[in-house]
Amino acid sequence: MMLYPAMNELLAQVPSRYKLVNVVAARARQIAVEADEQGIMLEDKPVSIAVREIAEGKVPQEPVIEEAVLEEEVFEEDFEEEVFEDEAE
Repeated sequence: MMLYPAMNELLAQVPSRYKLVNVVAARARQIAVEADEQGIMLEDKPVSIAVREIAEGKVPQEPVIEEAVLEEEVFEEDFEEEVFEDEAE
């Protein structure tokens, strides 16, 4: 089975396999969220699109942290504070 793009093309853009997985996953999530927000039906899976973009050099190695992820972390911290306050009473 031939894979496209080839692993050596991907590793030319992101030198570590571990980092490559993280960059692909972050970009795929970003693609999926953007498509959902815009109501666009994707022809390919987000991971396939992300892999192609990385092979073409269109994606930076350091994924940008989404605002939604930051908001989720803040929500979790607020929830934990509320739980501890309720237990103290």
